[in-house]
Amino acid sequence: MKRTYLLAVIALLLGVQIAFAQNVKRPDSYNYTRGVEAVQSNNFEEALEYLNKELEENPDNGYALVWIAYVRSYQEEYGRALTAVDKAFKNIPKKDKEYRTFVFLTRAEIYRQLGQGDLAIKDCNSLLKEQPDNFDAYERRAQLYYEQGEYDLSDKDCRKLISLDQGNVVGYMGIGGSANAQRRYDDAIAQFDYVVKLEPEYSSGYSFRAESYFGLKKWDEAIDDVVRALSIDGNDKAFYLMQALADSSRTSLVAKLKVESARQPHNGYWDYCIGIVYERTRAYKKAIEYYSKSQEKDLSPITASRISNCYSEMGLYDMALEQIDIAMSLDSTYYGYIMAKADLLYEIGDVSSAVEHLDRYVSHYPDYYGGYYRRGWYKDNSRDIDGAIEDYTMSIVLSPDFAYAYLGRADMYLLKGDTSAAKADYEKVVELDTIPGGNSCAQYAFWGLGQKEQAVDFMNRIIQSDSSNAGNYYDAACLYSRMGEFDQAMHYIEIALEKGYRRFAHIQQDDDLNPIKEMQRFKELIQEYTQMLETELNAENRESQQYIEKVVEVPFSKEGSLCKVKCTINNLPLHFVFDTGASDVSISSVEATFMMKNDYLKPTDVIGKQNYMTADGNISEGTVINLRNVNFGGLNLDNVRASVVNNQSAPLLLGQSVLNKLGNIEIDNEKRVLRITYKEKVER
Repeated sequence: MKRTYLLAVIALLLGVQIAFAQNVKRPDSYNYTRGVEAVQSNNFEEALEYLNKELEENPDNGYALVWIAYVRSYQEEYGRALTAVDKAFKNIPKKDKEYRTFVFLTRAEIYRQLGQGDLAIKDCNSLLKEQPDNFDAYERRAQLYYEQGEYDLSDKDCRKLISLDQGNVVGYMGIGGSANAQRRYDDAIAQFDYVVKLEPEYSSGYSFRAESYFGLKKWDEAIDDVVRALSIDGNDKAFYLMQALADSSRTSLVAKLKVESARQPHNGYWDYCIGIVYERTRAYKKAIEYYSKSQEKDLSPITASRISNCYSEMGLYDMALEQIDIAMSLDSTYYGYIMAKADLLYEIGDVSSAVEHLDRYVSHYPDYYGGYYRRGWYKDNSRDIDGAIEDYTMSIVLSPDFAYAYLGRADMYLLKGDTSAAKADYEKVVELDTIPGGNSCAQYAFWGLGQKEQAVDFMNRIIQSDSSNAGNYYDAACLYSRMGEFDQAMHYIEIALEKGYRRFAHIQQDDDLNPIKEMQRFKELIQEYTQMLETELNAENRESQQYIEKVVEVPFSKEGSLCKVKCTINNLPLHFVFDTGASDVSISSVEATFMMKNDYLKPTDVIGKQNYMTADGNISEGTVINLRNVNFGGLNLDNVRASVVNNQSAPLLLGQSVLNKLGNIEIDNEKRVLRITYKEKVER
């Protein structure tokens, strides 16, 4: 979100680099031009290389300096950014208004990131002295006043924006945003009503108005605006509001999302949103149902990870592992899936494998405290005390305000008999963790310090903060077990299990519960709920076993290194190129046009536009269509998304978005067949 205020200015500058501006010639040297081109491509290291070469030859090139300042700011190197932008001021002529705007606003953003809002406002003021009607300066200053809670001053600047350009929504949005911040929701709605009249396709007008309706508890109106904003461009604010609305009005929200899904039956986004709503409200089976529908339409590693999380919340860890493996196969570059898999391995009791996965994660993110903490926690629960202390200490060094790391280390120090070190860490936990909630741990620290009354009070307030959270009751069981109050511990472990706590491997490894694990009632409870989980798992497995495995061999021909296979697309005979390296299905504009003219494609099959990355790394926009039926070798695939390539000679390409749906694929070059092992559903 930061630096978005500069985007319009930067877009203008990138379009007019080699040009005269207000009778001032901008530089057009090789290194400078290449540096700016690299910025445009988001290749910042290359940009710095060229721009620094430019400064070696022309040290007073203020234009190169401001671009360097912009890149350094983007990389959060604010000291170097500030040095560069200060030098730029001296060498960019006042006549060049666009670049003077750029340099002032770049420094204002640097000051903002450094927490010096007053200096940022001062730069806006200086810019307005040079250019009294500079729209960007008023917009930026209005935002800075808003962030400081100076709503009257912010509104004054927004009214100036309206006077400068009555057709621009920025001023009205700013006044509406200030009204929302002050809970003057009716005033805000009046502003946003005008915004959506000015720009009916501006999604933020709807998402901010939804926030106003949310404040007034007008759930139906808020839902309508959220869905409208999502339908325009998947607005982030609307997406988060959708989740908040799920808590108060799930039934109406799901109904409206289902309407959108019916309107766009080939778009998996709406099923994904419904899945998010159900997951948010802990209706995990329904969430999985809709996530699975989304996957059928638009295969995504993110959706697979959400399904994995739902299975994990249900205690079905083996099935969760299957889904996280799918996510990792679809996106091997995202290490968050590795951490998620480590957690699941821990939950099934495979602690050594969990630690190995965290080793990979920590190697990739050596400066992230969370990886060390998580690995330390695994070691903690497998009695590697020294290893746990080492990892907890690394976590503390990297994030000195993370209370849980101090708690873990304090417990380990206590096991080693170092009571003074443990006491210091417990005291630090109490200092840091002051607001009771689902992520709190101060209750344990209070007990570690011998302050039982404070521990019990803090634990009770945690439960009150969210009485539906099974984990809170589990924490209470652990606390009372530590305190030797075993009946209370049993009471809370029973409530936790009733509310859905299913982390049985963790229960067995958690030494907090050691004093009650030999109690008969404890054993009976664990057996009862373990059997319940096995019943649920068997039910899921029975559902997945309604398939029989089949093998089909599909002949192909070779053209150079390409495998070509006969197929029909909506009953039109064609050939496709089988390409395991491609991510999606693509079709040439010639074929798509022919199909449209001859009714093999219908207007309703056109889904919209999507950006694709080409082999040379460039992004291009392509039309996305729905292929109602793809058939080859007797295999039918319905509703396949494809992108139209603006290359008349491009082959019909079948990529991973289809291949992953087929099953196991083997290329037999000797027999010239594709051998596909797939599962066919058995009707009951």
